Amino acid sequence: MALIKTIQGKSPQLDKAHWIAENATIVGDVHMEDGVTVWYNAVIRGDVNSVQLGKNVNVQDGVVIHCTYEKSKTWVGENVSIGHNAIVHGCHIASNVLIGMGAIIMDHAVINSNTIIAAGSVVLENSQLEPNAIYAGTPVRKVKTLSQDQFEQEIERIASNYRMYADWQEEPR
Repeated sequence: MALIKTIQGKSPQLDKAHWIAENATIVGDVHMEDGVTVWYNAVIRGDVNSVQLGKNVNVQDGVVIHCTYEKSKTWVGENVSIGHNAIVHGCHIASNVLIGMGAIIMDHAVINSNTIIAAGSVVLENSQLEPNAIYAGTPVRKVKTLSQDQFEQEIERIASNYRMYADWQEEPR
């Protein structure tokens, strides 16, 4: 069973229809809406500030979500995929976003809707990324505008697949 722990009197608030891997860790002031999935070895720490995950967010294997004490909360919109081993720290991610594997999103960064962050990219602190774009690099830069076809083939497909994968797991939560 996943480690779900109260910190400083604040307990994770998990709405219905989640699937959480048995070795995931979720602590403190974390709120998850319906359809969130948290995969193997993911860590979501709301111990020093709050973490909000909207509907149908998938937090893939090895992801770390955290924030900064008294400075930055982490807020993630709906239909967001956070790829394997990504770090999401004290930032704002709008709905319909794909964060690639191993990407790092730093404090006070804002990722707007319909955006893809390429694998291994770094979004620096205080960055403001425009919507409907693909970003890559260290630090990230816009590499192209996101077409409707790319949106459907990447962002929507991956988010939908993770809901299906959760259905395959033995004990939905």
